[in-house]
Amino acid sequence: MTTATQHIVVDGSNIATEGRESPSLAQLEAALEELGRDLPEAEFTVVVDATFAHRIDASERPRYEELAASGRLVSPPAGAIGRGDAFLLRIAERIDGTVLSNDSFQEFHGEHPWLFERGRLLGGTPVPGIGFIFSPRQPVRGPKSRVAVRDGERAKRQVERAIETATKEVVDPDPAPVAGGRSRSTKPPPAAVNGPATFIKFIAEHPLGTQIEAEVESFTSHGAVIRYGDVQCYAPLSLLGNPAPKSAREVLRRGERREFVVIALDPHRRGVELGLPDVASVSGRPTAETVAAEVGIVRRRGRRASAPEPASPGRSKNRVSSRNSSTDSSDTVAGAEATPRPKAPQSTARPSAGSVDDVEIPDGPRRRRGSRSGVTAVLRRKGKADST
Repeated sequence: MTTATQHIVVDGSNIATEGRESPSLAQLEAALEELGRDLPEAEFTVVVDATFAHRIDASERPRYEELAASGRLVSPPAGAIGRGDAFLLRIAERIDGTVLSNDSFQEFHGEHPWLFERGRLLGGTPVPGIGFIFSPRQPVRGPKSRVAVRDGERAKRQVERAIETATKEVVDPDPAPVAGGRSRSTKPPPAAVNGPATFIKFIAEHPLGTQIEAEVESFTSHGAVIRYGDVQCYAPLSLLGNPAPKSAREVLRRGERREFVVIALDPHRRGVELGLPDVASVSGRPTAETVAAEVGIVRRRGRRASAPEPASPGRSKNRVSSRNSSTDSSDTVAGAEATPRPKAPQSTARPSAGSVDDVEIPDGPRRRRGSRSGVTAVLRRKGKADST
């Protein structure tokens, strides 16, 4: 059994429901009392899920409120959806504690391999007429466990590749040419959401599964853009609820700060995928929603960067005034006075037969189309009259 100085994190919802259809606060308190006699010097942290207060008997709710107010019962943060297993395991991991639970946490084996270490998991069973009996146990492996371990290994390799890729882009942003003048890679890398230095710093300080407090920046049709300092992240709908909400606005508000978990990394686009606590486990590979959103973010950013800068009102006014001043100066030089040239009167009389000098061509600021053909017709009529 664990040593007296061990810190024990109690899965209160599991112990309260052991051998029962619904949880019992009285059974949980009886188990804690028995454990306190077995380990008088141990420290306990009791974690219950967010729905615990609604599932116990109504007569036990005043006692529950009393224990919660005193800090003897802890539940996941407000807004968390789903079970509190991820929250409980995160506490045990940080304090290097032992978990008291009859659950094997199969879906978390890849993220928390320390569960298989000796003395990290303790079981408790109520025995009629005797009370609770506690004994060390090993998590049971199963299909979910194998999937979780495989995903955890994939996530670890993903992080290593992400660090390697971002480091290369910082150290050598332009690929060095090889023999023949060709570069090592002819295919340009995809546009990235975050800078390489920013991405490296984030993944070095925040491993997969880390819980961070970030701000909701904007919404998309399939999730929300989350801002963590200089890092732009994305939370898809599938990681915002179980079942997933129809819109991110159902669970998030623009500008609010919420707790998120680092779920996956996208090293090619230097993206970070986030999710709400207790909704999904670490996968290491971003969802299709996140990849599509990152592509859209980069595309919109490129369009804004390439858009022409609109001229300010002051600049356009200066251009008009300079143009007017140059026109005025040219008019002044051309004539003795800066007065407009008078227009010649237009004649509507038909030309008579005579010399070419007798043909009057209307003078005006603009020549009409077909005027040259009209003069030609007049000259032809004049030639016929002379021949007769």
